[in-house]
Amino acid sequence: MNRRKKFDRDEAIAILMEEMWELGYEACTVNSMSEKLGITRSSFYNAFGTKEKLFCEILDIYKISISGKEMFKTNNSRTVLSTITERMFKICRYQEQDMAYRGCLAANSIQEIVNKHNEIEPVLKNFFTENIHHFEKILGIAIKRGELEDCDVRIVALSLQNLIIGLSEMSKIFRKKGELWSVCQHNLRALGLYEEFESD
Repeated sequence: MNRRKKFDRDEAIAILMEEMWELGYEACTVNSMSEKLGITRSSFYNAFGTKEKLFCEILDIYKISISGKEMFKTNNSRTVLSTITERMFKICRYQEQDMAYRGCLAANSIQEIVNKHNEIEPVLKNFFTENIHHFEKILGIAIKRGELEDCDVRIVALSLQNLIIGLSEMSKIFRKKGELWSVCQHNLRALGLYEEFESD
């Protein structure tokens, strides 16, 4: 007799992250996610709690790999601006090569969650707030190093986050090779953040 495969929660989370990333928060119902995993609704609730708790857990995992703090790590061996420019280039390249047209999981969730789901709205807002605070920090470092002229760090940080969200949405429509990066370069130059870097 075939033994039923043991439920792997980490594997299930990875599957549901992809599902929510591709289809969106609203489209992923408890029923559809339970069916995707081959489990009952009661098993779903036992494993993840509510759908809202699952989203928060998924966003925490996503934050570790994708957040601004991780994307824009700075060090003393290179300039802050070249780090920002290179990371933005990699974001454009990744989104251009993503054949699922997913964009950014967090950015995708803004329209579906803000002003509609009070329980998880603060979690999503905190995701972007943490990014913006980190951008402010590294822009401050760039000013101290003389890489960047004195400016309203808060506004530039918000503009950088806005650019990332915009690129995420544009990547779903404009797929011509290199076009996304050209738009990104234009915006980085306008913000005074562009600097040449060695690409791999």
